[in-house]
Amino acid sequence: MSAISTPPLAVVEENLPNARGSRRTTKIRGVRAGFWVYIGLGVVIVSAIFPYYWSFLIGSGDASTINNPNMSWLPGGNFIANALAVVNDPAVNFWLALWNSIFSSTVIAASVVIFSTLAGWAFAKLRFPGGKWLLAFVVATMAVPMQLGVVPLYLLFSDLGWTGQIGAIIVPALTSAFGVFWMTQYLSQTVPDELIEAARVDGASMIRTFWTVGVTAARPAAAMLFLFTFVGAWNQFFWPFIVLDRQSPTLPVALSLLQSNYFVDYSIVLAGVLLATIPLLILFAFAGKQLVSGIMAGAVKG
Repeated sequence: MSAISTPPLAVVEENLPNARGSRRTTKIRGVRAGFWVYIGLGVVIVSAIFPYYWSFLIGSGDASTINNPNMSWLPGGNFIANALAVVNDPAVNFWLALWNSIFSSTVIAASVVIFSTLAGWAFAKLRFPGGKWLLAFVVATMAVPMQLGVVPLYLLFSDLGWTGQIGAIIVPALTSAFGVFWMTQYLSQTVPDELIEAARVDGASMIRTFWTVGVTAARPAAAMLFLFTFVGAWNQFFWPFIVLDRQSPTLPVALSLLQSNYFVDYSIVLAGVLLATIPLLILFAFAGKQLVSGIMAGAVKG
């Protein structure tokens, strides 16, 4: 009889009491990643980092760096000067644009998480007439291009006198069809119906059940949704460029003012782009570990 091969993930020791009455710890042995896995990960990492390095390389040079065929792959020494040129440019209004981007992105992301969690809980765990059709309609709205609603939306905000104000980019983005679908799928798979029934038997109202059960279970998905929405709102250019003016822009709109009609100094433009990505990198640095741990905890509990 041939020997039985060990599966990729095998239990080495069972969690059973030994002769002395103590319990042995269960040890799980996994297969180590192969050589090509590390090669693939290395290619992904280099592909992700290269655009930032290229931007820093051009942003640390001068106006002729990008057109130089003998350009050095080592950064120059002009990045601080180019960054100061962006910050001190009166046409850009950098600090106001930075505040507008932080404020609008935070409000939009928080609002999307709150409304999406409420709607996702209703679609996933409440039974009401037309619920499935209403969810299908919400998902179908994701197929409608945003550009189709720009003209009527601009006319509406123009009648309200909101053009040029930061609220004009916040109000249309307070809800998200993708966020509703995301939270609906997550809550329907994570929260068992028996847990909700047990809470109702114990006398908890539906609001109390949502707060103690639904919100607790939805934290990992809500954190990811907040991050995705924040990044999307931060990088939004089309609608803010139309509805805002130069006196109160967001950061992507303000950086577009660095381009002149006949000449574009890409060293200054890319220095400004790198400055605009610093808040996002800080957000990922502080929230990355919590997001991963939250997702893993939710996967284990689910």
